[in-house]
Amino acid sequence: MTLAAASYYRATATPYEPYALLQGTKRASVAIIGGGYAGLNSALGLAERGMRDVVLLEREQIGFGASGRNGGFVFGGYSLGEQSLLDQLGESRARGLFNLTTEAVQLIRRRIADYAIACDCVDQGVIWANWFRDPAVLRHRQQLLAEHYDSSWQWLPQQQLRESVHSERYHDGLYERDALHLHPLNYAIGLAAAATGQGVRIHESSGVMSLVREGAQWCLRTAQGVVMADQVVLACGGYLAGLQPAIDRAILPIATYVMVTEPLGARMGECLHTRAAVYDTRFAFDYYRALPDTRLLWGGRISIRNRSPQAVKRLLMQDLLRVFPQLKGVQIDYAWSGLMSYARHQMPQIGGNDNGLWWAQAFGGHGLAPTCAAGELLASAIAEGDDRWTQFADYGLRSTYRPFGYLGAQASYWWQQGRDWLQTRREK
Repeated sequence: MTLAAASYYRATATPYEPYALLQGTKRASVAIIGGGYAGLNSALGLAERGMRDVVLLEREQIGFGASGRNGGFVFGGYSLGEQSLLDQLGESRARGLFNLTTEAVQLIRRRIADYAIACDCVDQGVIWANWFRDPAVLRHRQQLLAEHYDSSWQWLPQQQLRESVHSERYHDGLYERDALHLHPLNYAIGLAAAATGQGVRIHESSGVMSLVREGAQWCLRTAQGVVMADQVVLACGGYLAGLQPAIDRAILPIATYVMVTEPLGARMGECLHTRAAVYDTRFAFDYYRALPDTRLLWGGRISIRNRSPQAVKRLLMQDLLRVFPQLKGVQIDYAWSGLMSYARHQMPQIGGNDNGLWWAQAFGGHGLAPTCAAGELLASAIAEGDDRWTQFADYGLRSTYRPFGYLGAQASYWWQQGRDWLQTRREK
């Protein structure tokens, strides 16, 4: 069977009437560039605070980028690990930033319920499975989270873990109950519907070609329209807008890969007996979850380049069979890649300046909760003058020195991947 051209998410997306492209001249209090999670959460957060004069412009479709292509995991934390966050900021500030994401998980739950967002939400937690025999990495993280972040993860002995995840590849594990997983594109589509229901104006196929300051306002030009806005939020992630060089230079667009099997039916029980999502303890980890139609979604690897669906399938099938050899011969119906935005400091870049320009980017593959938190911080700043966004001041717009930064990122990934391999070999 030939792989489908669209991702599984796009093929199963909630139908909606496309948002009209921007035509003519419009005025707005706030213009948001980017129809992914960061932009949509900012728009909805503003609307919920009573600001209806908001325009959101998307170059493609809602959720076109990483927001509609990711694994669908929703849990707290950042790409930068909890230990590094603690070392860099101290306990009080690190806990404050971490709590923004755990609070965001609760807000995601509430919004899904309040706005009746049909996104196949499975509120059954996430398992962190140990690829290695040495349980030290699990014990350290479990203790760190409990002592410094007031977050309790349950220990899963090997036998109990293997009752849920039928693989001899893993040893012990940790279970994070306060986590969920969902259809990420349908979640984005639901956020858009919630925002427009409160007056936000969304325009698809309306890429912004220029962004300039004209007097006291910003002028945003698309192919067929203009928006004059008092304030602007740039939220384009790995799909660079090319509008503000300092903001674009601060991120590396990095690709990751995902595939989805054919419906497994009863064969799903050969590999999983849990509704929790799963990822492992390597730097170069696999992540996967069962979908409602008995398919298995599998993701992993990062690279500085996109790959074709066939190439993604070849790479990820090797990884899948290393964990679940019993699924040999299973058909892959969908495979795709997408671009995430990474910063050198591995933290989100959330900020603004005195001219009413704001930005939210660099969520580094941990986007669902942090983008929700970012949207709340920016909406609160714009609508209410709240300065809590300054908690991210230490993680600013540091240049990634593209194209040389790509070489460094790929080399770092290979180095960490090599360390994983060496540890695995030593344990054998």
